[in-house]
Amino acid sequence: MKKTLARGLMNLLPMALSLWLFWSLFVSLDGLGIVILELVGINQHFVGAGFMLVVALVFAVGLLFSVSPIVWLYGWLERQLMRFPLFKSVYGSIRDIASLMNRDGKPTSQKTVLVKQANGSFVVGFIMTDTPPQPLLDALPEGDWVPVLFQLSYQMAGVTSLIKRDDLIMVDWSFEEAMRFNLTAGISQTPTK
Repeated sequence: MKKTLARGLMNLLPMALSLWLFWSLFVSLDGLGIVILELVGINQHFVGAGFMLVVALVFAVGLLFSVSPIVWLYGWLERQLMRFPLFKSVYGSIRDIASLMNRDGKPTSQKTVLVKQANGSFVVGFIMTDTPPQPLLDALPEGDWVPVLFQLSYQMAGVTSLIKRDDLIMVDWSFEEAMRFNLTAGISQTPTK
């Protein structure tokens, strides 16, 4: 009985939590859209009207950002706000996370690698970019150095180490599958064919 209950929970819980999360997001965005509709005097609305308005507004903003004057104005506003240290920290982190999710169709440069440890074991890491920033290159001894991320948890926590390219073992494994394997300690694996 305990095993059956655990099996049911392990299958039902991820689906239920995912559906709840997306439903909560839908309801929140719908509520925001309804507030906007009521501000402009539209009191007759249906379920989902606010959500559709928010999606349409986000799409319109995306279109506006393809126009040079809007991009310039936003860049100017961003530079002004970045003068405030607290804003710079919070906004910079959010912008970096958003840029990871939106690559504009560019191929990702993320590669999965293995790094040998002193005791002979290996650690799964990820090359997020092929070259470190210039200040780090200037400080490092000669060599072909690569920043490698060792992800620690589901949050954005991780350690970036600078490792010589010759010390890396390239792995033909998608970033998503390797990350899933890494974050679940091998419990969650894509079935092999």
